[in-house]
Amino acid sequence: MAASAPVFIDVDGSNIAVRQVKGSAPGVVWLGGYKSDMLGTKAEALAAWAGGEGRAYLRHDYSGHGESGGEFADGTISRWLTQSLAVFRRFSKGKQILVGSSMGAWIALRMVQELRKAGNARVAGLVLLAPAPDFTVELIEPVLTDAQRQDLQEKGFFAEPSDYSDQPFIYTRALIEDGRANRVMTGPIDTHCPVHILQGLADPDVPSGHALKLASMLPADDVTLSLIPDGDHRLSRPEDLDLLKRAVGEMVRRAA
Repeated sequence: MAASAPVFIDVDGSNIAVRQVKGSAPGVVWLGGYKSDMLGTKAEALAAWAGGEGRAYLRHDYSGHGESGGEFADGTISRWLTQSLAVFRRFSKGKQILVGSSMGAWIALRMVQELRKAGNARVAGLVLLAPAPDFTVELIEPVLTDAQRQDLQEKGFFAEPSDYSDQPFIYTRALIEDGRANRVMTGPIDTHCPVHILQGLADPDVPSGHALKLASMLPADDVTLSLIPDGDHRLSRPEDLDLLKRAVGEMVRRAA
């Protein structure tokens, strides 16, 4: 079944594409990864699952991604966080489960912080796939080559080949500097809700040790860590999607 056409909202001058399926709460909110879009395999699998369950489901593309406007190279964690919060506040009602993939897990954790700061406690659970919070600080900066550092200084960005696209990944100086201001893995992370992490042990992009470090910073009695021995970063095989749907379904039941 083809996805319905998106609606668009303006967030600080960026035209953000949003898809929403109305249904019962707790709803599910999808937050995609770096340079991914809301019509990817995992997002679509969750859309079909939510439709079958009569569950509310919300997703959007960050600026410079998918069907949203704006330039990818202008994006930062702060900008994409602001857009995600605007979509959440405008389109969701009642309790919500945030499902964050890779960078989307970082966005999800920052959303919880910002929502609670504003007195909004509607996030009732987190499901994080191959989570990459603080990836600019923890995973990129420590391994920058001299050439990449020079490019950042002189050009404002560096590019590297992508295993997921014909186009290279672009990392800007603004993204890296802004990443430092959005760190979440600096001490205990109080989400005030249960968290389920799904991590592949064959992930070449986000090492399993990163997920273990994240889990160690979360409230232990509310964290489930599922390690998938042959799982890669995508976690998009049928068995991975089944695990994702079971994890989200269980989180929904706990929050209901």
